[in-house]
Amino acid sequence: MTQSLWVIRILFLAMCSVTGYAISQTPDIDLTIISPDHPLSAIVVGFGFGTILIAIDEMLKGFSLRAFSAMTFGLLLGTAVAWLIIGSGLFDYVEDEKVRWIVRLCLFVSFSYLGMVLAMRSNKEDISLIIPYVRFSARHQRDDVLLLDTSAIIDGRVADLIETHFLDGIIVVPRFVLRELHGIADSDDAQRRERGRQGLESLARIQKQEGHEFRIHEGDVDNESEVDAKLLHLTRTMGAKLFTTDYNLGKLAEVQNLSCVNINELSKALKPVVLPGEILSLKIVREGKDKGQGVGFMNDGTMVVVNQAAARIGSTIDAQITNRLQTNAGVIFFADIHTNGNGSTDRSS
Repeated sequence: MTQSLWVIRILFLAMCSVTGYAISQTPDIDLTIISPDHPLSAIVVGFGFGTILIAIDEMLKGFSLRAFSAMTFGLLLGTAVAWLIIGSGLFDYVEDEKVRWIVRLCLFVSFSYLGMVLAMRSNKEDISLIIPYVRFSARHQRDDVLLLDTSAIIDGRVADLIETHFLDGIIVVPRFVLRELHGIADSDDAQRRERGRQGLESLARIQKQEGHEFRIHEGDVDNESEVDAKLLHLTRTMGAKLFTTDYNLGKLAEVQNLSCVNINELSKALKPVVLPGEILSLKIVREGKDKGQGVGFMNDGTMVVVNQAAARIGSTIDAQITNRLQTNAGVIFFADIHTNGNGSTDRSS
C-alpha cells in the first residue's frame, strides 16, 4: 500500500508541474513568476504546491474519516453559535466598523475551534443526543465483525468454528497480523516455523469457506508499535469482536470494555458435562497414586482415576464415574470399573 501511495504522489507532483506550466502559457494570466516568459519558474511553483499538499497529507497520517467528519460537524456547529451571537445584536453598541469586524472574526475563530475540539472528543452517543436517530453507521453494514489475531489463527480451532457455522459475520485479518504470521513461518526455530505454517494452513481454510465474508484490513495504526495495541485499537474503531488465545490480550480488552473471545475459555465452556453414574470408555495409561488405581484421560485431557484398574494398564475399559474433585489444576474424576453382563471389563487391548 505504501508503494502504491508513493506512485500516486509522484503522478500528482507531475500533474501539478504540468498544470503550472499550462497556466503560465495562458494568455489571459499576467503574473510575474507564472508567465510565458518564466516557464521553468511556473513548473517549480506547481511542483512546490504539490509538495506542500503531500506534506499536509503526511501530517494528517492516522487522521480517520470519522475524525474528519466529527471535526467538520464541530466546525459547522461552532460557526452557527458564533453567527447567533453576532446576530443577537450584542455588539451593536460598537460603532467602529473595524473593531466590530475584529470581534466577529474572533468569535468565529474561537467557537469554530471549540466546536471542533468538542466534536473530536465526543463519541457517537453524544452526537446522537444533538441529532436524534443519527448513529453514523453504514446502511448495509453487518453488525458482527470477527477480528482474528495471530494466536487464534495458529490455534486452528477458529477455523473449525467457522466451518461448522458456529461463527457468523465478517472475518477480518489485519495486514500486520499477516506480516507477523509470515515472520513466524520463516523463523529459524523449527518449532516456531511449524506453528507459522500451521497458521497459514488454517488461514487458507478460513478463506475457502463459502457463506462467510473474508477481508484483509490494509490499514495500519501508525501511533502504535506493538501488535497487541494495534489489535485493541482496531477492535475499538471497527466495533469488532476480537478472537484470541492470548490470556493477557484478553484481559487488556476486558479492562478497556472491548468485546473479546478467548478460544481456550470457549473450549472449556463447551466441555461435555460428566455426571456421577455415567459410563466412559477409557484407556488406562499408568498407575495412580494409591495402590490398585489406574489413570486414564478423556478426549479433552481431563484425568480419570479408576479404582482397581492398575492391572488394566494398556487396555481400554468401561469406567463408571463415582465422584469428581475440583482442584487448582482442573477437574479430576474418580470411577470404578464397570463390568458387562458377562463379567468382562476390557473392550480392546
